[in-house]
Amino acid sequence: MNCLELTNLRKEFKEIVAVDSINLKIRKGIFFGFLGPNGAGKTTTILLIAGLLKPDSGRIIILDLDIEKDETEYKRHIGIVLDRPLYFEKLTGKEYLRFVGEMYRLDKIIVKKRTEELLSYLGIEEKKDDLIETYSAGMKKKLSLGAAIIHNPDLLILDEPFEGIDPISARSITNVLKQMVYKGTTVFMTSHNLELVEKLCDEVAIINKGKLIFESSAEKIREEMKNTGQANLENLFIELLAAEKEMRSLSWLE
Repeated sequence: MNCLELTNLRKEFKEIVAVDSINLKIRKGIFFGFLGPNGAGKTTTILLIAGLLKPDSGRIIILDLDIEKDETEYKRHIGIVLDRPLYFEKLTGKEYLRFVGEMYRLDKIIVKKRTEELLSYLGIEEKKDDLIETYSAGMKKKLSLGAAIIHNPDLLILDEPFEGIDPISARSITNVLKQMVYKGTTVFMTSHNLELVEKLCDEVAIINKGKLIFESSAEKIREEMKNTGQANLENLFIELLAAEKEMRSLSWLE
């Protein structure tokens, strides 16, 4: 069963095509890496999937629900961590997680228990009664992840989830994501940390200038690296993008 399907998805901004006829089918219960250089269209694609932007054309199906036709039901099954998360900054971390949990219609006892667990696990328990506006960027990112998983979503969408996160917290978050995938959640993640993507992801797609230029399973990627002599995913990534753009040096260093 597919968790997420994108069909001929397109989004244009003032004659700039940010997402250009993307087609993807992502199976349920896998870790999917969505890669690309800055400005490639990754975040725009995520905003479209999340329903925060409307596509110019194409379809988005999440768990057999067309998000254009059903604008509320599918949102109960997804969790989202944006590259620049939005918060109610005048709430405390504890208040925010409880608010989100209740918005997902979880029982108040479950919300209280999960809030306490998340605050402790993510390392922000000592700041739970402080206003979010006083949190560091890394703490805000961790709080955003807590809000995204408190309802145990079927689809978790992560835009650069490890940016600004310390190594110890990153390890904890990685473990949680692995557990979620093992339990059947689909994780759709963008990241510039290609070493981490290589370790975590079951499938990978690369987008550049709004177009998909590569899509493969992890197994086929390893075979591709073996055949081309690439040592890792980062080298393969650079090799693919080099074919799209001439690599140059600075004139005074030539």
